[in-house]
This record gives sequence, structure tokens and C-alpha cells, in this order.
Amino acid sequence: MQAYLVGGSVRDRLLGRDHQDRDWVVIGSTEADMLARGFKPVGKDFPVFLHPLTQEEYALARGRDPAGRLHTQPDTTLEEDLARRDLSINAMAMDSAGRIIDPFHGQQDLQQHTLRHLPHFEDDPLRLLRLARLAAQLGFSIAPQTCHLAADMASRGLLDKVAPERQWQELHRALCTPSPRSFIEALRECGILRAFLPEIDDLFGIPQPERYHPEIDTGEHVLLTLDKVVELSNDPRVRFAVLLHDLGKAATPQEYWPSHRGHEALGVPLVDRVCHRLRVPSRYHRLARKVARYHLLVHLAFELKPATVERLLSDLDAWRNPKDFERFLMAAQADAQGRKGLQEKPYPQADYLRAALAAGAEISAKDLPAELRGRKIGEAIRRLRCNAIGRLKNRTSFQETESR
Repeated sequence: MQAYLVGGSVRDRLLGRDHQDRDWVVIGSTEADMLARGFKPVGKDFPVFLHPLTQEEYALARGRDPAGRLHTQPDTTLEEDLARRDLSINAMAMDSAGRIIDPFHGQQDLQQHTLRHLPHFEDDPLRLLRLARLAAQLGFSIAPQTCHLAADMASRGLLDKVAPERQWQELHRALCTPSPRSFIEALRECGILRAFLPEIDDLFGIPQPERYHPEIDTGEHVLLTLDKVVELSNDPRVRFAVLLHDLGKAATPQEYWPSHRGHEALGVPLVDRVCHRLRVPSRYHRLARKVARYHLLVHLAFELKPATVERLLSDLDAWRNPKDFERFLMAAQADAQGRKGLQEKPYPQADYLRAALAAGAEISAKDLPAELRGRKIGEAIRRLRCNAIGRLKNRTSFQETESR
């Protein structure tokens, strides 16, 4: 029995990056051998085991028989196992002495910052999303021949064979990378975005008013908002909401371009469609709906009447869930500042609404006459909150900025 460190842990070690999970491949062993050594079986499709002490995963080497079927035989070689992996940079192994086994020139591709596929890349269509996610995670480019293969796989609908939960997991991981923008760009470059997120792909080429959007193109605006939200928040919920915030602009009839009146409401069913298709967790879905529907009202905050501000805060459930409201404001700010040349423009609207929430939150039933009952209590609280917000607006030092 010989065990080799493999995959991303070897890649990241060579890159000088942290990699918490270590994966091992075992050569010259069987399931019975592993069980006899105290390893605990956890694999469903192929034998994978947990080390009795470290709890790290050890998989029996996998090869292919003459018919192309995967198998785990004791005579399977390390090179056979590495050959079935996705990319050259993930097909390296390290032995106990620290020597690198690199039959597919992964070290050379690491030096050139290139993602290059191996012959069995098509075995798992999820690799289409992993390819783009690694481009964003590592800042690597994708080899032209790999991009061509990915485009062909996407055009054949292979991504439809991947479980929605697995697709969502890759999107979530991509949103947590240093550059979610690069993930979307890689998907688009390789013809995968249309198959994965057609609602985002539809935004490229749609114009917006230059007065408010110097970048003009809606797709480019989404990329700029992703750049901005990385500066503002590392919360993947906020980043996901930012990604979907302007889907409604693809639903604007072309004769109205570059105006997009009402795109907020038009975007909500599109957000629902994405979230249902990918089985997105409800807490992500809820925030994305709120941002799509209400982000423009934040930009217009100084123009809103106190009663409208109070109703906005109520619709957003800000009184009961101020943490989610803060996520909402971060997404709105990313939208306002995710515009060409306006990335550092102040956004006092968010601070104004934070102050409005704080002022209204001080009002409670104890401030009401004791004889009030039922619905009248809620109505009275709303009136007092509106009064508090009105006083805030009258004395506020916030300066209105134009950001539509």
C-alpha cells in the first residue's frame, strides 16, 4: 500500500496557498485491506475511506477498463488515477518524501497561470462550473482549447445533467472568491453562461441611460457591481443579491431602451426563476428578491416622504431583522457605486435609512395611550415612526446625491 497526496492540496502547496482539506489516493490496496487497517468507509460510488486518526479522505486509485468503465483494482497505477482528473494543475501527486509526480505538466501550467483540461474532462459536466470558479479563485486564464471544449459541452446541454444543488454549490463557492466578476467573465468567454445563467447573459448588450450609467451596458454594470460588493462585504448573500439585482432590465421592451422604468418589479419573477432552478436556500432568495424589488427606492431615499420610508422599512422587515436590512443596504450601495467612474462617489442614502431605522425602532407600544387596542396599536406606532422619520429628515445633514 502506497498513499499519495493529490489534487488541490498539492496544487495549493506549490502555489504557497493554504489548503485545509487534504486528499489522498492509495495504490496497491483493496477495500478489505483498508478496513483491516481501521479505515472507515464513506464513499458511495467508489471506495473512499476516512483515516482512523486524521479523518482525512483516502480513495483507492481508479482506472479504466478496455470498455472505458471506471474500476478500482490493486494494480491500478498512480498515473492512471491522475489521468481521469479534470485539469493538469489538479493531476499532480506528492509522495511521502515530498517528491512531485507530474505526468501532465501541471507545474508548467501553474507557472503560466493556465487552466488546461485532461482527456477525461467531459466525465463530469460540473467541471464546466469548476473551471470558471478556479479561474476566479486563482486568477488564472483558460487555455483556448479548453475553452472550446467547454463551449461545446455547454452547447450540448451537458450542464442539465448536473443536480441543481451541485450547480448552486459551485456558484456559492465562486461568490466567495476574490473575484466573482472573473467567474462570470470566464463562463461567458467559454460559452457556459448562456447554459448556466441565461438571465445574466441576457443583460450584456442592453443599454442604460448614460447619465446614470456611464458604462452604458447593463452586463458591464453587473460586473462593476460585483467588483464593488467585494470591497463592501464578504457575505455571499449580499454578493448573490447584487448579481441578480438588475435582471428586470432584460425584460424591458426594446422600444423603451435605454430607459428601464419598472425594471425592479420585472426582475422579481426572474430572481424567483433562478432561485427555483438552482434550489437556492431561502435566506439567499429572500434577500435577492428584496434587492431586486426595492434597490431604486434606496437611491431615491431623500425624495421619499416619511410615510414612504416607514413603509419601505416595513416591507423590508427591517424592524424585526436589522441585520438583513444592513445586507440590503450593502447591495444597494454596490449598485449605486458599481458604475464607471462613480466607484468612490459618496452614498449618504444608506446612512439616512440607517438613521431612519434607528429613529423608528425607538418607538414601541409603551409610548402609546393605554386604552388603545388591536389594530389601532399598529397604526399608532406607524404614525409615531413617521413623525420620528420626519423630524430626522428635517434636521438631517445628509446631502442628496443623484444615483439612479
